Amino acid sequence: MTQNKGKALIIGAGIVGLSSAYYLLQKGWQVEILEQNDLTNNCSYGNAGMIVPSHFTPLAAPGVVAQGIRWMFDSKSPFYVRPSLNSRLVSWGLKFLKHSNQKHVDYSASAIRDLNLASSKLYDEIAQKDGFDFELNQNGILMLYKTEKVAEEETELAYKAINMGLPVDILDQSEIQELEPNVRLDVIGGINYKCDGHMNPMKLMKQMISYLKNNGVVFHTHHQVTGFKTFGNTIKTLIANGKEFTADQFIMTGGSFLPELAQKAGIKIQLMPGKGYSLMHQPENPLNTLEHAALLLEARVAVTPMNGLIRFGGTMELASHQDKINMKRVEGIIQSIPKYLPDFKVETPKESEIWFGYRPCAPDGLPYLGQSSQMKNLIIAGGGGMMGLSLGPIFGKTVSELANDQKPTVEIKIFNPERFN
Repeated sequence: MTQNKGKALIIGAGIVGLSSAYYLLQKGWQVEILEQNDLTNNCSYGNAGMIVPSHFTPLAAPGVVAQGIRWMFDSKSPFYVRPSLNSRLVSWGLKFLKHSNQKHVDYSASAIRDLNLASSKLYDEIAQKDGFDFELNQNGILMLYKTEKVAEEETELAYKAINMGLPVDILDQSEIQELEPNVRLDVIGGINYKCDGHMNPMKLMKQMISYLKNNGVVFHTHHQVTGFKTFGNTIKTLIANGKEFTADQFIMTGGSFLPELAQKAGIKIQLMPGKGYSLMHQPENPLNTLEHAALLLEARVAVTPMNGLIRFGGTMELASHQDKINMKRVEGIIQSIPKYLPDFKVETPKESEIWFGYRPCAPDGLPYLGQSSQMKNLIIAGGGGMMGLSLGPIFGKTVSELANDQKPTVEIKIFNPERFN
């Protein structure tokens, strides 16, 4: 630890908030974290646990709108925008349309790649520290496909990845099956993004919280922020649960609730929650498990081995927050599994066994990461969408660098949190 730099107050105890605390500690900051729920209920726990330098194409990309319109009429489809006159959704949708083009993809790709690659290296470092064992496996992610159309699209994307310096193998059916000797695959081929990896997010989060508590970080759970007191361009105090909290540096994470949180500080952030579901499956034969994490591409379903179990996750439902489980969406995930993994018999679970969470999605598909231009002692880090867990460590390290007036490890100009103001 270095000399004390002052007090940092982090809003949100997801992976971004915890990672920010982790790296601020290393720079000698006194750190406190405010969380509106307890420490077991956010999107960082139930996700697919994937590290994804392969995801260099933002959500706003060519073809997404047309595909999304087709899927809207299928109750079990992997992508859905609930029709609404909600002004936030309308504004978000118009900006999404504007950015769904090849120019935007080309502009964004290298920056997203660099952010994920830097974060992947940081995960390697964290995994070497005492007290951390979160099943980190950097052996790649398999993109599995059943149709020639998707094979063509994914092969084209794979060549782009190769041209960007990522290690990628384009494999036929027998080659992809050779990588998974313990399960039968019903696919025509796949892509192995050897730059990717996976982990157990539940273990990571618990171990990170334990590490932070043991090193003096103070957690305030069930504390919802209701306002800020400012003077000029400086935040003086934060109000939560009727109490005032002071700090030298404020870090705003907040996941899918980031827009409401930022608005309380007079800052406008465009973001919609993308609801996703996941469930755990115990294979009948523990030997019949996957060696790699995988994406079932036509179905948009993620498959991740975790501690002898397998997590299946998917769907992207863009709408306002609501906690009802849509069983049709869950059935869409379950019914797709045997089409790719014919020996897997996955029963529809009880609602109590289904996890759901909200991915924070910006309309251009890019994260929000940087110093606020309106409040000089506020750093904003969020909007990672489907890359949230993957980007956690580099978000945290960047927050620490900004707080210490250091040049960030990666270029973040494109991720300006106030770019839509």
